[in-house]
Amino acid sequence: MGIDRESDTPAGIQIGPTSLGMVRIYIEGDGIDLPLDFDPEEAEEIAEELRAAAERARAAAKPKKGGGKGRK
Repeated sequence: MGIDRESDTPAGIQIGPTSLGMVRIYIEGDGIDLPLDFDPEEAEEIAEELRAAAERARAAAKPKKGGGKGRK
């Protein structure tokens, strides 16, 4: 599966701090139990990447202006 393919696999995600000062992203689903720990700086980089991806996804989903045929 690639990054551009949709998935029908249901999964849940939880994000929060650990008692050791890390940020945990916990993913669970059908046959998946994946705790991922990041230091706070890495977590901030991931957050920035998520925001940037959300902006690109919004832009890709917007209808194109002036794309109709027969316009002059």
